[in-house]
Amino acid sequence: MASAGVAEAISGEGVQIRRGEARSNGRPVAAVDFSAASARFPYVLTLPQLRTEAILETRLRDLDPHALVRGAKVDSLHDDGGRVRLHGTAGPAGQEFETSARITVAADGARSPLRRLLGTPCRTRDLPDTYLMGDFADTTGDGPVGVLYLESGGIVESFPLPGGIRRWVAHTDTLLSGATAEDLSALVFERTGVRPDPRSNTMLSAFSVRTGLARDLVRGRTVLIGDAAHEVSPIGGQGMNLGWLDAAALAPIIGASLDGHDVGAALAAFGRDRRRAAGVASLQAQLNMALGRPLPPRLLAVRNAGLSGLFRVPAVGHLVARRFTMQ
Repeated sequence: MASAGVAEAISGEGVQIRRGEARSNGRPVAAVDFSAASARFPYVLTLPQLRTEAILETRLRDLDPHALVRGAKVDSLHDDGGRVRLHGTAGPAGQEFETSARITVAADGARSPLRRLLGTPCRTRDLPDTYLMGDFADTTGDGPVGVLYLESGGIVESFPLPGGIRRWVAHTDTLLSGATAEDLSALVFERTGVRPDPRSNTMLSAFSVRTGLARDLVRGRTVLIGDAAHEVSPIGGQGMNLGWLDAAALAPIIGASLDGHDVGAALAAFGRDRRRAAGVASLQAQLNMALGRPLPPRLLAVRNAGLSGLFRVPAVGHLVARRFTMQ
């Protein structure tokens, strides 16, 4: 974000979470100081995705008012070895267009049409975990602190958003697609003793989890990044950050290509490195989910005691802070 020139705007609007706490049965279990992760940005930043996108779009239009084209659909792709040529339709009337580029970046989501056009296989797996998530007015008094409630019935996550809002995410036994704000409020209260006001609810979503990894992130002069390349659990924001890191690693390669350099080896190394990073992030996200699954009270107490002991070791806390912030 700093490289894109939007760090100041985003950090000014978002909530800076410098501390995370784990609680269980009303008692503290462990704490993480996120300032240990980075001297420049000593926090986890929370900002709704729509605002993040709006700030990035404003910056892009400042650089080039014509760079962003919405409503376009690519229906064919041809790589002649020197350039990638794209054909598709755009606009309400479906007007045909053709364009070409030295490198094409496919960042078109987990069900990527461009990935299908390339014929690149993607191995996916549905995980058993389901969640119910919602935003409510924050009456907890926790302020800019992220909280994990490690409870026998399953984890409940709680973290602040701008505007006095707090997001609640609860592990559920099944996908509660028809749940209401009252249902989530009751579930949070049952496990944590905190009751979000359902009348203040502004967003509600039930979701399941799927992982995926494309076999090849680079095919000729086309590069897959973000969810088109790898899909990980949304818990902890790992997937979005992984996409930003893909873009940051790819940008200098694109610059070198525009300067006329042969970037074939660099693209091959990018594919290997980012695929490896996606595997690590996916394993980390799955570990986070495993820690949030229901446990019998006795086993939960034993596990919490172990976590409490581990987090008394400063090096462990620093490691967790760095991994959680993907440093």
